[in-house]
Amino acid sequence: MDAALPLTSRHEQVLQATVRHYIATAEPVGSRAIVQEYNLKVSAATVRNTMGRLEKYGLLYQPHTSAGRVPSDFGYRLYVDRLMQPSGSLGQRVDALLSEELGIGWSLEALLKEATQILAQVSGYLALITVPQASTALIRHIQLVQVDVGKVLLLVLLDSLTTQSVVLQLPEAITSALGEDASRRELDILSNFLTQHLRGRPLAEVAGLDWSHLDHDFQRYGATLEQALRNLARRSQGTGTTQLVVSGLAEVLRQPEFADAQRIQAIVRLLEEEQAQLWPLFFAQPPATAAPLASNVRVWIGSENPIEPMQGCALVVSNYAKQETSLGTVGVLGPTRMVYENAVAVVQATADYLSNALGQ
Repeated sequence: MDAALPLTSRHEQVLQATVRHYIATAEPVGSRAIVQEYNLKVSAATVRNTMGRLEKYGLLYQPHTSAGRVPSDFGYRLYVDRLMQPSGSLGQRVDALLSEELGIGWSLEALLKEATQILAQVSGYLALITVPQASTALIRHIQLVQVDVGKVLLLVLLDSLTTQSVVLQLPEAITSALGEDASRRELDILSNFLTQHLRGRPLAEVAGLDWSHLDHDFQRYGATLEQALRNLARRSQGTGTTQLVVSGLAEVLRQPEFADAQRIQAIVRLLEEEQAQLWPLFFAQPPATAAPLASNVRVWIGSENPIEPMQGCALVVSNYAKQETSLGTVGVLGPTRMVYENAVAVVQATADYLSNALGQ
């Protein structure tokens, strides 16, 4: 937002009233409606002149000559940065709903799916949550389980509640020397050793494990286990993909801006086939944002979006984290005629809830 604009308090009042009226009605806003509904205690002529000045500043525009005014992307940006306050009551409602619906013991997949549905229902927009990446998560527990003669499942539970696994073939020298019971006992001892030494570390750091700490009798497992862990770490880093949980298409279709079938088809194609284009929007700061919002909420408005299908949309996002390490992003996608006070509040509340849930 251009801080050099010579805006008076009246300019800001009229802009705020225009944005709110247009969000509520989806109809161009006239000066008479502003005077009647927002109690500005000035004449319609004064409001009309003020709206004309705001139009010269690029904050409003007329869709056609005889119409009232509509906020521009720049006008929405000024409104978001300077004139709106996130809805505290709605944020509390979302937190209460999440706490009521989501209990202890949920899997990560179920947790994110339910949170996305609640976010969509409360906001009325398309809700998006990215799944934590294995490359950023920390090891919580490692378990070795025999699944067949000479075959062992290596299962790594991460603190993001996701798992990584691989089946490894034990060397013939090990399997021929052990009975089934002895093998199970040794695998339990190895599981405890790996968990003790790797807990709290990312998979990428498994190469730093000092295998000399293994008792002499277990040294024969070292090379096989080290290679399996290295393969898991390489696999978690090499995919480069981020899963996206989506909910609320029915909600966003109720917005008049998405009545155009081609527009909604482009959005659906983006979400289903071209998700990689979204990651810079989820994880980077939007351009032209002058005033940071609550915590780490970020807002992309209209033409600020570099992706063409989203240039008639607004995207509100916030990261969720574990012990200050970002795990993923929560967001809502809707028209630029978005109730930003509500969108910012529900996104922040959902991100905070997920951070707390994953931190326990």
